[in-house]
Amino acid sequence: MSYDYLSCPSCGEKVRSYSNPFPTVDVLIELPEGIVLIKRRNEPFGWALPGGFVDYGESLEAAAVRECEEETALKVTQMKLLGCYSDPARDTRFHAISTVYVVKCSGTPKAGDDAAEFGVFQLDNLPSPICFDHEKILSDYRERREAGTIW
Repeated sequence: MSYDYLSCPSCGEKVRSYSNPFPTVDVLIELPEGIVLIKRRNEPFGWALPGGFVDYGESLEAAAVRECEEETALKVTQMKLLGCYSDPARDTRFHAISTVYVVKCSGTPKAGDDAAEFGVFQLDNLPSPICFDHEKILSDYRERREAGTIW
């Protein structure tokens, strides 16, 4: 394995440069009418679960609540871990690891932050294209919901 090195700006000493995956969260919002997806304002374009990067010093749960509110204006009332998704190819921009939560919310959804628009969809009538590995996440959610193991 080869490593890249940076030079220390103070002393010029070589320091190994590390590439680590980026921690992210996604929220699968359950409403009585269906699942909330957002249409992304930024690349990659398409439909996705609301979500984003975990800020330094922020817990995964707090990041999920924040991203849900920023992108949909909904307030999380219940949260359950669905799973973690770490395939290095799940995001074409870089290696991102997502912790995914299923949430129930209150309020009226509206698009905000990175969301150009939002939609509420039944699992058997999803829009296209769906970004990242969110089709896999939605498939896993469907299996767990049908098995009665979500809540």
